[in-house]
Amino acid sequence: MPVQWNTLEGAPADVGALFHGQAAPDQYAVLHPNRSLSRVGFAWLLVILWGLLLLPAAPLLGSHALWVMLPFLLGVLAALGYSIERNTKDGASFELVRLWPDRLQIDHQMPRQRLKTWSTNPYWMRIKIAAEDGPVEQYLTLKAEGREIELGKFLSPDERIALKVDLEDRIKRGIR
Repeated sequence: MPVQWNTLEGAPADVGALFHGQAAPDQYAVLHPNRSLSRVGFAWLLVILWGLLLLPAAPLLGSHALWVMLPFLLGVLAALGYSIERNTKDGASFELVRLWPDRLQIDHQMPRQRLKTWSTNPYWMRIKIAAEDGPVEQYLTLKAEGREIELGKFLSPDERIALKVDLEDRIKRGIR
């Protein structure tokens, strides 16, 4: 699961710098999308694709037709490389969930967009999962103070259910 909770018990006093000068939370988690292609895998994919693209060009070695086909082969490779690189950058979104005994704060960052922050008292917050009514299966939302936000939209349905159960449990243990 791409959700890993961290606690700051016994952490050094300067850890607050990680949280932009705020008091460090008791617990925090960073939610991020699954990435199936690593940078090394990306490089191997381009090398293998280049080799496969050269197979139909092999009979043309020594002819002028190879020089006609070469720009197109390079164009295909460049287009694929650009599109995978763009997809990797677009997948760099994350949600930072920070939990104090009296406050829950969620920072949502999408590529090429400004950071969105939402904060509430977890005691008054309601966590809801819409099995079929939402835009995605097992749509997870948090509602408090007249505002409802989406959480973990890039997670799988099973991961959203696990996140809901885990977050409810952590809030119940944190509220005294």
